[in-house]
Amino acid sequence: MDTLTPKERSRRMSLIRSKDTKPEVQLRSMLHAEGYRFRLHRRDLPGAPDIVFPSRRKAILVHGCFWHAHEGCKTANIPKTRTDYWQLKFARNKARDMENESRLHHLGWQTLVVWECEINEKAKLLRTVVAFLGSKNSQ
Repeated sequence: MDTLTPKERSRRMSLIRSKDTKPEVQLRSMLHAEGYRFRLHRRDLPGAPDIVFPSRRKAILVHGCFWHAHEGCKTANIPKTRTDYWQLKFARNKARDMENESRLHHLGWQTLVVWECEINEKAKLLRTVVAFLGSKNSQ
């Protein structure tokens, strides 16, 4: 049973952001410190990827583990109330993510998904992202 009133729940849900999230800002800060330059939320691309490297035709998608149903992650659990709603919501989110990635690949873009839980392992994440992007001086 939800312990919040509908008005309180609505207020809390309205505070959840879709861009400039803490994991996204942390990753951007890491990349900038490494000398990479990028664009944010290109609305002309499918799904408006979070971090875009136009000259490399590469995009990084930063996914929240809960909202994008990160399989095997402890924070990606289904709430105990209204489970039918949440299962459908997560299924739609995953389908939309797959469609956006497919459309990006079709347009000649490479994508990397970074999960919220991966942000805590900074050294490992940085190695993964640098391997994906290549040298900061190459185009």
